[in-house]
Amino acid sequence: MTIIPSRRHAAPEAPITGSGVTTADLTRQLFGPDRERIHGAWRKLTTDPRMHRRPEAGIADQIAASYQRLRLVNQVGEAIELAGDPYRLTALHEWTGPLDGALTVLVGIHYNLFLGSLVDHDPHEKRPLEGFAAMERVGTFLCTELAHGNDATALETTAVYDRADRTFTLHTPNAGAQKFMPNTSLAGGPKSAVVAARLLIEDRDHGIFLFLVPLSDEAGILPGVRVRELPLRPGSPVDHCLTAFDQLVLPREAMLCGDHGRLADDGTFTSALGSKRKRFLTSIGRVTLGKLCMSASAIGVARAALATAVRYAHHREVTGARADRRLPVWAHRTHHGPLLEGLATVYAMTALHRETVARWAEHDRNDPADAAEAERQVAVAKGWTTWQARELIIEARERCGAQGLLPVNGIIAAAQDIEGTITAEGDNLALWAKAGAELLLAADTEPAAAHGGELTDPATRQALLHAAEQAQLARARTRLRAAPAGDSLRRWNAAAPAALAAVTVRAERAAGAALLAAAERASDPRARAALYDLHQLFTLRRVDAAGGLLLSGHHLTAAQLAELPDLVEQSIGRLADQAAELVAAFDLPEEFFATRPIATPGYQEAFEDAGAHWNLAASA
Repeated sequence: MTIIPSRRHAAPEAPITGSGVTTADLTRQLFGPDRERIHGAWRKLTTDPRMHRRPEAGIADQIAASYQRLRLVNQVGEAIELAGDPYRLTALHEWTGPLDGALTVLVGIHYNLFLGSLVDHDPHEKRPLEGFAAMERVGTFLCTELAHGNDATALETTAVYDRADRTFTLHTPNAGAQKFMPNTSLAGGPKSAVVAARLLIEDRDHGIFLFLVPLSDEAGILPGVRVRELPLRPGSPVDHCLTAFDQLVLPREAMLCGDHGRLADDGTFTSALGSKRKRFLTSIGRVTLGKLCMSASAIGVARAALATAVRYAHHREVTGARADRRLPVWAHRTHHGPLLEGLATVYAMTALHRETVARWAEHDRNDPADAAEAERQVAVAKGWTTWQARELIIEARERCGAQGLLPVNGIIAAAQDIEGTITAEGDNLALWAKAGAELLLAADTEPAAAHGGELTDPATRQALLHAAEQAQLARARTRLRAAPAGDSLRRWNAAAPAALAAVTVRAERAAGAALLAAAERASDPRARAALYDLHQLFTLRRVDAAGGLLLSGHHLTAAQLAELPDLVEQSIGRLADQAAELVAAFDLPEEFFATRPIATPGYQEAFEDAGAHWNLAASA
């Protein structure tokens, strides 16, 4: 007999709380002054039992349920407005991530990549958006191909324009050109897609553009479209497929146009951009916001996993030094230390994400240099936050022991789902290789990092991280110059390890700066002190990792390096009694935790057996 632990959807009678930190101020620093407008509706969704994934259900039922949840999301607010609001759109991913990883995939595709791409291009009277906004048809996005992922500029799917009848013929020329992994099955109802294809007019290649393509209706897959489901991937199931087109005829309004490319009635093509690569990147501009959505999802999942682990550690008891004394596992430094370091990291991740979303939302669209800098910040943040989330989820799982392996407790599926987040919207390593190359060739416009202050000074720790970043870039440039001239790949390979190490420190420094800014904004003294301690714990660990480099560069003394572990322990000691408030500030409702047995004090009741002999004897 399979045991399915019971789930409660009422709030526990005695949620875990503590003293010493003003939770409200911490929440304000995590979510900002506009928290209710940006996060309120999405937070409320977490209290709805229908929004929670049921891992015990069959695969087909789980996929269908994720699409039903997508429709529940669509009942909240106005879809087109949501697609145009990067603050609310990314926030949506923070709250759906812990509920259902598959749902997070679907909302990112439908609202950002599909509907957002339609909104960002020229409107057309024959291409109304209302049906998509009402979710009469679910939207999906077909860009990467079986043979072309990170080199998407080499896509082979073609859209050949016929001047005579003013139509396009969409075609997949070979197996490698099949669109790889979009959710194009019949699950979820009729679907349309935005498809990336190479525009050919009289055999002239004008670059890759997006085309609106109906894929299916109530009767099934449409003629000219071929869909085959891919093998199931681990984690929350999504209907990933291979999709191909066989001489599919599309009307002229199917092409999504803008300044980067337009087609006149007579078939004349015009573009404000001479570069095919730039035309393509402009067409798929929504991918940048998609990176922020992936970061948001990873951060939300990491916060939920850590909160679950911290709560469990407070009510999971073990035998103490005396056989008659029981202690929560949280009492042990070996248990709470890694979780507190995880909390410091996730606070820094959240602070960095808030700044990065604002940077992208407010950047100057008319300034290419500002746009490029904002896009690089998004890419660096996406790589760092999703990689960090993986480590934090694994740590939370381990601290929950065997209970962490049960899908009902919400952590193990997150550990699987995060792998897709790392790859989606640009593989992390590819994103960082590009960022590293850009930093390698750019001048550091910030003032030289100062050193010599006390490690208890936040500014000193930030300066040390800057010094570590500069040292890694200097090392990369030295290796680049030393490599043989004339072989660009060999030169890059020589410089790449140090360049990517510099990207890592750059992300850590930016996260530290964002967390420090949050500490300085805090109005409650106890909240401010806790945030400063989180900053100290976060940055000291990063300074320690770069200790050899900083010591050899005379930025750090041997005495400071020796002092560093004691300062780490002091921060952990001060934070240990404040963990309950630190996770309460994540603002996850008690109804959410009630669906995860180990997050509640009565977690053993979820596994109670009413028919067992101990209960039968008691009732006799």
